[in-house]
Amino acid sequence: MTPAPSRTAGGRSAAPAVRAALLRYRVIAYVVGVGLILLVCVGMPLKYAGDNDAVVATVGPIHGVLYVVYLACAFDLASRCRLSLPRTILIMLAGTIPFLSFVAERWVSALVRREHLAEPAGAKPARPATGEAAEASAR
Repeated sequence: MTPAPSRTAGGRSAAPAVRAALLRYRVIAYVVGVGLILLVCVGMPLKYAGDNDAVVATVGPIHGVLYVVYLACAFDLASRCRLSLPRTILIMLAGTIPFLSFVAERWVSALVRREHLAEPAGAKPARPATGEAAEASAR
């Protein structure tokens, strides 16, 4: 049995890789959420009440393509953070319900920051000390 890779070493679970995956996920979650709201709250009423399907015909396919990108980004983040399968599926399904992608994005961001990007207890800060603190420690 091989040990799990360290989050401090390079690799898929390293903090910089997780941060980049989280940023990609956050951006696409907002884009997909806005697209779905446009589709459901503007396009569908115009199509069925106003007999005008221009918004649905335009936004629908774009949202479909962006949802596939959302799925890829969500899976990438979940695999880097080793999230459970039910959690991963719930995150992926969040892009199908209006406004839920925003809620899921906040929840996932907090989870990833808390469990995968937090500094371990007792770890020294990565930045070098400056000012009076640096002078005092040099003495």
